[in-house]
Amino acid sequence: MDTEKIINVITNIFEGADEGDWKKVKASFANDVLLDYYSMNGNPAVVLSSNEIIKAWKGFLPGFDLTHHHVTKFHIEQSDGIAKAYFSGKADHFIDGESWTVEGTYDLELAVPGDEAQVTKFKFNLQKQSGDISLPQKASANISKT
Repeated sequence: MDTEKIINVITNIFEGADEGDWKKVKASFANDVLLDYYSMNGNPAVVLSSNEIIKAWKGFLPGFDLTHHHVTKFHIEQSDGIAKAYFSGKADHFIDGESWTVEGTYDLELAVPGDEAQVTKFKFNLQKQSGDISLPQKASANISKT
């Protein structure tokens, strides 16, 4: 599969999350995904359905006034119907003029059966965070108010 198509599948996850376009996000995920945010929250990796991931993100990200994910420096390897993607990412989150920024790298695996690709493994490797680290709690509180 063309490398640019794989990158588009990946960027659709982040763009969709920022836009609140959950159909766009879902189209990029396989039915089941190994989700790993251990470096950020200490929770072990877990296999979740794409619907469960989207439900969790919908219950958090809209609590911010705005989010902006920027992913770059892609390295893609392909073999036997599997693509492995490594890239850098930065996510800015805003509430009432305050910001919280998370930076790190991602390790993704995608099933590539022919001319389609879907993410089957999504791992975030936290490098640093800055700004108001209480914003995630404020975002969760904003969601619970609605």
